[in-house]
Amino acid sequence: MSKSKKDKIALPGFLKDFSISIFSIVVALFISVFFVMIALNEGFGESAKTLFSSIWAGSFGERSQFIETLVFTTPLIFTGLAHAIAFKTGLFNIGVEGQFIIGMMTATMIGLIPGIPKVLHIVLVLIGGMASGALWAAIPGYLKAKIGTNEVVNTIMMNFIAMHLSNYFTMGIFHKPDSASTYPIKETAHLTRFLGENYRLSTGLFIALILAVLVYVLFWKTTIGYEIRAVGLNAFAAEYGGISIKKNIVLAMAISGAVAGLGGAIHIAGVQLQSVQLFGFPNFGFDGIAVALVAKSNPIGVIFSALLFGALNLSSGTLMLYGIPKTISTLVQGIVILFIAAEYVFKWMSQKKKKEAIINE
Repeated sequence: MSKSKKDKIALPGFLKDFSISIFSIVVALFISVFFVMIALNEGFGESAKTLFSSIWAGSFGERSQFIETLVFTTPLIFTGLAHAIAFKTGLFNIGVEGQFIIGMMTATMIGLIPGIPKVLHIVLVLIGGMASGALWAAIPGYLKAKIGTNEVVNTIMMNFIAMHLSNYFTMGIFHKPDSASTYPIKETAHLTRFLGENYRLSTGLFIALILAVLVYVLFWKTTIGYEIRAVGLNAFAAEYGGISIKKNIVLAMAISGAVAGLGGAIHIAGVQLQSVQLFGFPNFGFDGIAVALVAKSNPIGVIFSALLFGALNLSSGTLMLYGIPKTISTLVQGIVILFIAAEYVFKWMSQKKKKEAIINE
């Protein structure tokens, strides 16, 4: 009796947590239809049909498209998880983009080493990506904990450092002549493409799914996760309870960076197979912000959120075939973020009013 009662209470609570995310996605798609109406000069119904059919055709319509959607989804799971870990600690690790790039660079450097057995080589590539990403994130984490510098500013600057450092190695030490890339990594460093070489989907997808479960376990089944969440909920109360704020800031940033760096390493070992010159950011880290926000920093929710944004990113090319500007997919993402950000603003205003009411009493 008590068990069924708990189940009835838990379900609405779960739905309530993600109701804003679902509402934001629906509204974003609804608003985007009006822009399609302008672009196509058609009615609402016809424009909606064209938009949704083109998104479906470009992401899930065929087997090859669905597989490629999973390719786009895989790095977003890693960057979404990286942001979720930081968010849970009350931190804004905007440097996930740079940590992902550093992970790619390190994976390429290790992947180019000849004569290493396959299994060992793959392990070294992944560990190298994790370690470099963790170190890259721990630096602004340490500065935040030690002298109180703003992690947003520091991580943004380190994004640019990471990009230019990657280009230095790509176009300098490991440069392949007559190209804007390094030499391809050794075959012993390649992740298995389990659907064949004709498709880019690799075992990195399974690593991403397993990692999402592990992060969930970390958050809710371990002491480390409890301390991280406690610092994020109320740092002063956590410190009063004997939890070190400084230690958990550095630890959370390092774990976040390790996840992002692992994503970068898997992207190299499973998809790209070499580093290329970057004329701008790959944007996996920045898209990860939206992924984590929509998922409400829930590790399992990140999987489905990453699938959504992976589908939108891939289908942007198909939209143009239907006469729809590909920026519509970016518009959808922007509106979703706007609505979710508004929720946090309303919560902050509500809490502020409650505090003022208590003080006035």
